[in-house]
Amino acid sequence: MQTYTAADGTELAYSNIGTTASDLPPALVVPGGPCRGVDYLEDLAGAGADRPLVVLHPRGTPTTGGRSNGWWADADDLVALADHLGLERFDVVGHSAGTRLVLAASARFPDRLQRLALVTPAAAWLTDAAWDGDAIGGRRGDPAVFAALESLTGAQPVDQRQWHAARAVEGPAGYAHWTARERAHSTVGDWELAAVEAWFTGVPDDAAARILTAPRVPTLVIAGDADILSGVAPVEAYAAALDADLRVLADCGHYPWVEQPDAFREALGAWLVG
Repeated sequence: MQTYTAADGTELAYSNIGTTASDLPPALVVPGGPCRGVDYLEDLAGAGADRPLVVLHPRGTPTTGGRSNGWWADADDLVALADHLGLERFDVVGHSAGTRLVLAASARFPDRLQRLALVTPAAAWLTDAAWDGDAIGGRRGDPAVFAALESLTGAQPVDQRQWHAARAVEGPAGYAHWTARERAHSTVGDWELAAVEAWFTGVPDDAAARILTAPRVPTLVIAGDADILSGVAPVEAYAAALDADLRVLADCGHYPWVEQPDAFREALGAWLVG
């Protein structure tokens, strides 16, 4: 893990995944959560073998600490990381909630972001498409998934104890299956309720409109056909609104490198070297 200094003087962490032998410049990676410990990304199914990846540890993550200024403002940190690495224009991979920061950066700094890969993005907020995760989960017929859905759609945590309890119950909603592999992954990457709440502060009311009217950059959206958390219909509408290429991976939840590593590696790898 290494550090760099943001525009406001805050020291942020970043880490590297994969090769150092490639002639390609690194692609930057923004994790989700929000503010979840970045180790949940693992090695992104070995995608770093195709091109070096540099992972931002956003404000509020365990390794950087502090609190987010809100995902709209935190786009500054992504550009500062690119500056630190000597990248004038750069490609970005974002996952889940982290895709909000990526889109904010693309809208605010259109001359800097070159291409985007948005993996199982948080999508319903950007368009009018209704979340269909409840229907996806309902088809599973699994009591653990039903409990997860009840928690996701019920009263939300108000303290850290409730937050950890909810995360444990909601774990099955992140995956197409709930085997030992998924169970183990669901416990990786710590995060705090206060950090999550800070992530959603200070966002301008017209953020979605500014993103949708910003200059387009080539964008790939990768979805899972069993992703309860993001849903499928909202991600399809999101991709269409961004004029993005859409790849929907079969038998896949919110973490495609966990459940469909080969298909994910093929989709992301082609983008990384494209």
